[in-house]
Amino acid sequence: MISSAPKEKIRVLYLDDEDNNLRSFKAAFRRDYQVYTANNTEDAFSIIKTQNPHVIFSDQRMPVTSGVDFFNAVRQVFPEPVRILITGYTDVNDIIEAINKGNIYRYITKPWNESDITVAIENAYDLYLTRRELNDKIAALEKANQELNRFVYSVSHDLRAPIASVLGLIKVAEIDINDHPVAESIFKKIDQSTLKLDLLVNNIIDYYKNSKATGHLELINVADLVDDIIGNLHLDATSSGFDLEKVIDQKANFVGDAFRIRIILSHLISNAAKFKKPTQSKAKVKLHFEITEFKVKIVVSDEGMGILNEHMEQIFKMFFKRKEELAGSGLGLYIVKEALSKMGGQIDVKSSPNEGSDFRISFPNHILEEDE
Repeated sequence: MISSAPKEKIRVLYLDDEDNNLRSFKAAFRRDYQVYTANNTEDAFSIIKTQNPHVIFSDQRMPVTSGVDFFNAVRQVFPEPVRILITGYTDVNDIIEAINKGNIYRYITKPWNESDITVAIENAYDLYLTRRELNDKIAALEKANQELNRFVYSVSHDLRAPIASVLGLIKVAEIDINDHPVAESIFKKIDQSTLKLDLLVNNIIDYYKNSKATGHLELINVADLVDDIIGNLHLDATSSGFDLEKVIDQKANFVGDAFRIRIILSHLISNAAKFKKPTQSKAKVKLHFEITEFKVKIVVSDEGMGILNEHMEQIFKMFFKRKEELAGSGLGLYIVKEALSKMGGQIDVKSSPNEGSDFRISFPNHILEEDE
């Protein structure tokens, strides 16, 4: 014979300032449930802390505090128990307040009867178990997501060294194969594929860092920031360099999240350099900064291929790639929008095919917060 574990006894707390009501409640339900009673909120909180009840009943009208206020305080610290209000009044405003402020599961009117209370306890306990199971699944998913992110970052980070070695060896090999057209063509394709892989790896790392960074604020020198970005720009195999023009209209100090701003501008400048028109020997990129005490506006403009109207709604989606995008990861603009979102910023695009694109971004200048 297989024995099953005994069913968990439902723990119920009843708060009421009238001792007669407490005694009646305990006498009626102590056989079926583990019943705790309290005639003041201090004792009730102590019981919640030590006994972890599944269901809490509270009378609405009490001398010191109302049942709604008690439940509002409880859910801030102990959100798991299911809350049920008992009231001798059917005032609609009280009921609405109880639902909105105390976030109660249901209310029961006085005088209550045993069958109503029993049904309420059983249903509330089912809800408690469902919520707990859902929370457990959410926690498991979050843990799995964090582990997956760490794994992807670790693998991407470890790939950077061998990719750099391969690129270096290709450059060395290209020096000795000038007289071998077939070998030169093969190495060129290898070089392009490796650069594409390098770009993807760096984009994955940017995505991971953006999702985890806390957003450290610092005083930013715009000219130094742009020079640093250009010096570390990861261009894919389709790019042949670009001419850059920058205009800085600065009326106040610039304090912001330098890490995310670097990510945003790196991807926007890289895209502008990549999508030049076939007739252009080099892409032309213009940066315009407008910095005021409260806001930073940046426009990244190019005179390249532009964006088709049917693509405008898609370009910020993960892994979206235009037909003409032979290289690239499809992550760049998605990362840009995610980074801006974390900075409280916005992005707007104006583009015409074969005329170029303007990416307009704006976000708060945190100079006042830094001063405080």
